[in-house]
Amino acid sequence: MNPSPQDTALQAAGATLHGTPAVPGIAVASTIRPAPRVPVEMRSVAVAESDRHAELAHFHAAATAVGRRLRERAARASGAATEVLAANAAMAADRGWLGAVEKAIATGTPAAVAAVAATDQFAEIFRGLGGLMAERVTDLRDVCDRVVAELAGAPEPGIPAPAQPSILLAADLAPADTAGLDPNLIVGLATSLGGPTSHTAIIARQLGIPCVVAVDGLDEVPAGIDVLVDGTTGQVVIGPDAEYVDRALTTYRALAARTAAWTGPGATADGHRIEVLANVQDGAGARAARQQTPAEGVGLFRTELCFLDRESEPAVAEQAALYREVFDAYPGQKVVIRTLDAGSDKPLGFADHAEEANPALGVRGIRLAARDSAILDRQLDAIAEAAAGRALWVMAPMISTAAEAKSFAGKVRERGLVPGVMIEVPAAALQAEQILEHVEFLSIGTNDLAQYTMAADRMSAELATLTDPWQPAVLALVARTAAAGRAAGKPVGVCGEAAADPQLACVLAGFGVSSVSVAAPAVAAVGATLASATLDSCRRAAAAVLATADPGEARAAAASVLTP
Repeated sequence: MNPSPQDTALQAAGATLHGTPAVPGIAVASTIRPAPRVPVEMRSVAVAESDRHAELAHFHAAATAVGRRLRERAARASGAATEVLAANAAMAADRGWLGAVEKAIATGTPAAVAAVAATDQFAEIFRGLGGLMAERVTDLRDVCDRVVAELAGAPEPGIPAPAQPSILLAADLAPADTAGLDPNLIVGLATSLGGPTSHTAIIARQLGIPCVVAVDGLDEVPAGIDVLVDGTTGQVVIGPDAEYVDRALTTYRALAARTAAWTGPGATADGHRIEVLANVQDGAGARAARQQTPAEGVGLFRTELCFLDRESEPAVAEQAALYREVFDAYPGQKVVIRTLDAGSDKPLGFADHAEEANPALGVRGIRLAARDSAILDRQLDAIAEAAAGRALWVMAPMISTAAEAKSFAGKVRERGLVPGVMIEVPAAALQAEQILEHVEFLSIGTNDLAQYTMAADRMSAELATLTDPWQPAVLALVARTAAAGRAAGKPVGVCGEAAADPQLACVLAGFGVSSVSVAAPAVAAVGATLASATLDSCRRAAAAVLATADPGEARAAAASVLTP
């Protein structure tokens, strides 16, 4: 069959595809694509009634095996990878999905067909709910594909192990696949779906793999051809010529050398201090950040990630021991701990998560305390015990009102700790002045702030530009929050994915943000870029960005000021 004109154009040397930048950096290599899933013939012969019990047992064994492997991978992973792998493992044991498959098998449907049909049913429901639930469609299909492969006795679908450094192209990647990537072999990543705050982008950022998402036309690019992925501009260049590659790599290597030479502390070129901190989820992550990066402390300790696989609430003493590991990794330095951000796509087995029509807008984060304040009280007791008199900073997620902030701050101060809150809801950004009357600091979570401000599903390729952290409307709320902090004389940090973009970190400094907290692999790049810019240039870049109307204009405006 002859190639179509579109295929020919896409494979032509120098052809450029455009997507949304997700992880800065440049990679040049040959392409690979994920292994296909095991096909299922939906018009299959019914299982005889005498064999249905065995068919059900076969299905349960397959689902159990998949869940076990995902949990084992979660235990070996770190950072955001642990979170999403644990959530996927929970999907393999989800009572609703299992029940739908069991019901179909009981009527004679083969296990593989029943699994696919149940997945299609739940995927339709998740899409209808939108938001964070819609994001889980890719995850659920991944779990189903693994179960189907297990039923067939076939290898799990996923990423092949390349013999040499390669660039991975895919429609989208399940967290289980992204979390298992070897950054020494997968040196670049591009997807036709997803957004800059999707699970794929977040894990790629943690691994330091240059990544572009929502790339138009990527599905037509085959495996086995050379491409250049530019995670800074969002370009994928097909068959780039040697001169183009040499020019791009020369620029990139100069930036990499500057990054490698940076040893902290965080400051602009003219000495204005901006703390550069690390996001962690446990003691191992905190120790790695301390040993491998110049991070000055922890700006976000995600406590819920310690307990995603727990069916019962850990005792105060057990919690305290876990928290103490993180505190001990940075003795005498800043540590900001977030109370449980449970609910929506991060349910906890020991919390009372009721069925909700739209969990992303439901009872999550601090709202769980209104239903069961004892969980929050015990967690704060554990934090205070682990702090042992140290003035640790403690913040609550999903604060929407000044009244919520006041109530939380009272509980924190009773235990000798420093209270703050997350700014993730537009209402909180608009009420920042009133909230600051009750707390000592704010930390902006740009992932949720972008999603709630733009009313956009982070997994939708069609809406990827709306969840771009460079969206001027989102940055206007960040700027407003930072201004409220300056007026009150209280620090305002950013701990969302926006802070991990080195040029955007400079813009945040220009807004008046006092600290940025990022995944450990991004610490040096952010610190080095801040050190290359003056405070005046950061402020001019910030003003230029706020005068733009879309993310592309915002990036260009910042680059025109910050690029030497």
